[in-house]
Amino acid sequence: MNGEPAFAIRNVSTAPAGGGFALRDVSFELPTGFVMGLIGANGAGKTTTIRCLLGMRPIASGEIELLGRPVPGPIELRQDIGVVLDHTYLVGDWRLADVERTLRPFYERWDSRRYRQLLDEFSLDPRTRVKDLSRGMAMKLMIAVALSHRARLLVFDEPTSGLDPVARDELVGIIGDFLVDDGHSVLFSTHITTDLDRVGDYVTIIHGGRIVMTGTKDEVLDAFRVVRAGPGELDDYVGIELIGARRSAAGVAALVRTDEAWLLEESVLVEPATLEEIAVHTGLARVGRENGRPATGRSRV
Repeated sequence: MNGEPAFAIRNVSTAPAGGGFALRDVSFELPTGFVMGLIGANGAGKTTTIRCLLGMRPIASGEIELLGRPVPGPIELRQDIGVVLDHTYLVGDWRLADVERTLRPFYERWDSRRYRQLLDEFSLDPRTRVKDLSRGMAMKLMIAVALSHRARLLVFDEPTSGLDPVARDELVGIIGDFLVDDGHSVLFSTHITTDLDRVGDYVTIIHGGRIVMTGTKDEVLDAFRVVRAGPGELDDYVGIELIGARRSAAGVAALVRTDEAWLLEESVLVEPATLEEIAVHTGLARVGRENGRPATGRSRV
């Protein structure tokens, strides 16, 4: 990756938490001015990674750099970061006008005019109480807060879970407007990979606390193909890894590396992979390894 990183996570591991879950040697980074999609199933480690990035959870080893500063960093760093969660962290009885009065003293660059402008743009009534907002409206409120203190990095943790298609489309437009400034960057954690089809520049896939792959979206998509074949049709291939093979009476569907796909017979259906298919099949492969089964359901190698 080229350019000054908005953040860099290098070889980060954490001590096991409840259930024994931990991050293990996690490394990825995002150049300034782009959107990184952090994707994986629920429980894959997305939120833990974000908490480490924001200095909310200690790390056992490795290092983290955020907006050019090491983490944990000075308290002033919060001025440049806006966090949008899948739930509101604001007091339910506050009216939206109260939200500004309460938060404004904590941010040196708070812009009251910008906050009121965003409430109007998002059709949010300042007299409304936080607890009366829909999920989509609550998400817009948190974005309005982040943009009103002139954040340079927006961190979204599963913001679209439960949102309708219209609200999700609006979020894409908001992110696009935010990125008009070259100094702005976005980390977008989600298990809904279609959210990244329009807005993602870089993609990092995480499963079981480990990074499966990281790179530009095009690099990740170009690295794999989906293959589909009838029962037993792929059993005799040598040198082809079937990643996360899903077998049924009707046949088998698996992921293969693009540079191996040419070895397949013409009768085997080979298609471009979506981000969702890559995440699902690589996740299945990881589960297989962790449970002591063949890592990828691969044929003889």
